[in-house]
Amino acid sequence: MTSNIQDDDQVIHVEGIDEEPVETNRRLFTGPNMAIVATLSMLYALVHMLALNGVSIYEWTGMSLPFLPSFPVETWNFRILHVAGALGLGFILFAGRMFSEGDKETPILGYAAYLLMLPALYSLFTVFTFAQQISGGAMWNGIDKSIRFHEIWSYGVPLMVATLGSIVLSWFHTRERASISSVDVVLALCAASVAAYLIVIFGTLMRNSTGTSFAPIGISIAALAGVSLIMELTRRVAGLALVVIAAVFLIYVFTGQYLPSFLNSPEITWTRFFSQVYTDAGILGPTTAVSSTYIILFIIFAAFLQASKVGDYFVNFAFAATGRMRGGPAKVAIFASGLMGMINGTSAGNVVATGSLTIPLMKKVGYDKRTAGAVEAAASTGGQIMPPIMGAGAFIMAEVTGIPYADIATAAIIPAILYFVSIYFMVDFEAAKLNMKGMRADQLPKFKALAKQVYLFLPIIILITALFMNYSVIRAGTLATAAAAVVSWLTPYRMNLRAIMKAFEMAGVMSIQIITVCACAGIIVGVISLTGVGARFSNLLLGLAGVSQLLALVFAMLIAMLLGMGMPTTAAYAVAASVVAPGLVELGIPPLTAHFFVFYFAVVSAITPPVALASYAAAGISGANPMETSVASFKIGIAAFIVPFMFFYNGALLMQGDWVNIFRAGVTAVVGVYLLSSA
Repeated sequence: MTSNIQDDDQVIHVEGIDEEPVETNRRLFTGPNMAIVATLSMLYALVHMLALNGVSIYEWTGMSLPFLPSFPVETWNFRILHVAGALGLGFILFAGRMFSEGDKETPILGYAAYLLMLPALYSLFTVFTFAQQISGGAMWNGIDKSIRFHEIWSYGVPLMVATLGSIVLSWFHTRERASISSVDVVLALCAASVAAYLIVIFGTLMRNSTGTSFAPIGISIAALAGVSLIMELTRRVAGLALVVIAAVFLIYVFTGQYLPSFLNSPEITWTRFFSQVYTDAGILGPTTAVSSTYIILFIIFAAFLQASKVGDYFVNFAFAATGRMRGGPAKVAIFASGLMGMINGTSAGNVVATGSLTIPLMKKVGYDKRTAGAVEAAASTGGQIMPPIMGAGAFIMAEVTGIPYADIATAAIIPAILYFVSIYFMVDFEAAKLNMKGMRADQLPKFKALAKQVYLFLPIIILITALFMNYSVIRAGTLATAAAAVVSWLTPYRMNLRAIMKAFEMAGVMSIQIITVCACAGIIVGVISLTGVGARFSNLLLGLAGVSQLLALVFAMLIAMLLGMGMPTTAAYAVAASVVAPGLVELGIPPLTAHFFVFYFAVVSAITPPVALASYAAAGISGANPMETSVASFKIGIAAFIVPFMFFYNGALLMQGDWVNIFRAGVTAVVGVYLLSSA
């Protein structure tokens, strides 16, 4: 990203806001390695786009992939391939440890990885022999001793040795950043072996045996390896928080029988649990259903917008519109974060994209580094509530509740406005107290010139219009993506065929984190479903509501924020929705209100101490203490924490009811937020 902010007399013009930040453990390939990985990433995203729009892979390519029952690919198989592809790409792109200047290569560990490649390849070969036997008429089952022997010793043991051995090895193995690591290739092979086995076996009657004593032991072993791979890649791309929470839930599966009260659960064997967790009751359930359809489609849309440099325009537009106001750069942060939130999917990503520019400017006009980081964190978090994309949480809400996505996006309009209005008021009062001035007109981009490029909003307008015209989400997203490519021809960044392929490559890379996080959240959802802890938690909420409904809501709020701390929004909402939302619905609260209540607090957990992802990202840019920044961002956003209680008591704030009531509720809510902010 480039901008002129060093001299008071220089004009700010933002470029490079759309560039993806490079994580410290991400490999930076060059030459043939880059070509290989770029091609794989591009194909991964492109195949999803074609499949979602009903293009048969067989009709398109003329190729028939072995052992897959039909084209287009059956739902479970599609989700298995979706997760496996993300795992394979993720392990190649993201190393098991961070890169640093003084790293020395460890060739001995590299040789150990080559040894581990042998059992990984052998497990794949075994799956091939299983498939041949099944296609030859063998009746696969979980009782036959011969089948069980081969599933354990010819498939399961080699797979687990390769998987666990390579995971541990990757924590210590170092390789040049531009090179493909042999240990990560082994992990990618293990992911392929898991996917191949599950596709082959789920193509038989054994698909219906999961969760019973008749299930082949191989399903449990493949799922155990798959869970291990998902948790390891989650650690690499999203940090330890979600992994620790998933591990706690997994421990609960096997210890719940010893716990008291509502935490007590029936005894579950490891074979029964793992035979069921890699089905639509867990990993292949709602979270992966959404990531394999809506989420990856909108990531492709975001990649096309980034390729056409829409993000640069958004931030320059924000500077032109609000830069001259009191405390100018802070107002820019709020406006720019709202705009970027429409195309960005994460609060921390929003912070990195806009904060690297707005935070230094805020410090320059008089904000201390803690406040500068806190303002950006609070503003960027609101991007998760801003329609139409809403950080992908809206898609999971639609999948779980059955409420149309367009209705959810519409319901989010007033809460999103209230969130940003509350942040605006808090920032404005702070600027007035410190007597801060805005930026001079000659320092800012020319608004008239930017107004002539307002057509760059066209892809988002087309998306929203298509949704309200009752187009499917997939069709609307595809039309908006095509519009982004067309609109780019009105800019200096015209998208030719090479640029389009580059956008698909970028989408493949961008999708890895969210797909992995959704799969890991699926593990937690599977635990909640199989142990019944969600239903028991609902009973607890009902008991609290007997004392006070407000007390039940406060308790639900605390649980949603606690589960969301340190987790990406999508995973935070998926877990909280499984635990908290059913109890709220049983209280008689409408499903939309209940789920939006949970979603909202899962979002603001990003600025809630002690583990506030957005605040920590902002502190890294501002140079302030992360904990102090998270406390400050919590204070700045404190008025926004009352918004869910507002729409709980008045459904008109979620666009429920006639327009007169909606307008009246919106105006009074803004007044209420203003008074809270000024208190």
